[in-house]
Amino acid sequence: MIACAVLGIGIYGPGLADWPAAREVLSGAAAYVRADNAAPPSGLLPPAERRRATPATRFALTAAQQALTHAGLDAADVPAVFGSSSGNPDIIHDICAMLAAGDYQISPTKFHNSVHNAASGYYSIAVASHRAVTSLCAFDDTATAALLETAVQAIAAHSPVLMVCYDLPYPYPLSEARPIIDAWSLALVLAPPEFEPAIAQLTLIDGTGSAAEDAVDTVLADPLLDSIRLGNPTARMLPLFAAIAQPHASEVVLRQSNGRVLRVATSAC
Repeated sequence: MIACAVLGIGIYGPGLADWPAAREVLSGAAAYVRADNAAPPSGLLPPAERRRATPATRFALTAAQQALTHAGLDAADVPAVFGSSSGNPDIIHDICAMLAAGDYQISPTKFHNSVHNAASGYYSIAVASHRAVTSLCAFDDTATAALLETAVQAIAAHSPVLMVCYDLPYPYPLSEARPIIDAWSLALVLAPPEFEPAIAQLTLIDGTGSAAEDAVDTVLADPLLDSIRLGNPTARMLPLFAAIAQPHASEVVLRQSNGRVLRVATSAC
């Protein structure tokens, strides 16, 4: 069991451009209206890096900046955990297309954007951070893995840690093999439970066995949002954000593909 506090929240997805807008929808106070969301120009990046950054990086950094601003923290002082099931799908598509066409002169810019820690690297450069930044991938379980990793790091270091998850769709034909719905990025700043001011308190319990076998994923009340939850690995964390948006205590069940279940109890501060 791990207890931690939520100090800041960021979210950028179709129809939910920030936490205030998302809180209204996820709490049930407003209806969800899907809207296309282009990759935002991240205010964290200097001009030269902004030109080279991919949509995936800009999505990730937008949510990160929102969460850090919400928490009132200097990004340079905050360790971070970045999680994505797919990294930069546009770049992967471009490189595969070039190789399939017999063109082996890969652009250096495309190559350095193809590595899984590209977004976290841009983040470190943008905020001039010398703190540890982790980049992880666990396929469809990436968001829950990132949440656990962030909570553990926050408790171990006794300091706030930023979590950023992001997933964007692949272009055709890779989308046939790995379909992902829409583009989403989510971010949380987690800290030990005594840190203030906190938005919410979380208690994470990771388990297996008969209790895990009988557990059922927490679903979203809105059918469209719930279909997105099922179709985007990062959006699988939306039920947790919905629980945080509620004024009352709640519990969220996040099933993992390896048979484990992450239960997260939430309480508002």
